[in-house]
Amino acid sequence: MAHPKRKTSKQRRNKRRTHYKATVPTVATCQNCGATVLYHRVCPECGYYRGKLAIEKEVTA
Repeated sequence: MAHPKRKTSKQRRNKRRTHYKATVPTVATCQNCGATVLYHRVCPECGYYRGKLAIEKEVTA
């Protein structure tokens, strides 16, 4: 089996890992209630998705 001839330095290792970073999730505003919602998800506040009712939410009063 192949073995490395030299130890990989911290600088070389870190240069390879520069693209491994967290991305900020894209959020939108709900057309029905105005709450912030992740893209392609049903609104957790009102249950609407793209202007149509997707989930019937219970009203707590």
